[in-house]
Amino acid sequence: MKINEIIFMVEEDPEGGFTAKALGHSIFTEGETLEEIKESIKNAIKCHFDKEEDIPSIVRLHIVKEETFIYA
Repeated sequence: MKINEIIFMVEEDPEGGFTAKALGHSIFTEGETLEEIKESIKNAIKCHFDKEEDIPSIVRLHIVKEETFIYA
């Protein structure tokens, strides 16, 4: 059964760049910039799905940025 959309959680890596993991699939990848992570995600999706027709047509990125501050 073809799914129309796949969602990735994209986080900034503390050591630099970004990491991405698919929700509901065992797909993980990384890249130095947002443009690079998008290309890495495309390549990872292509490797993950056996058939070209099974690849979702929409890739949604949830970009998470963690920030901490002191409340004083």
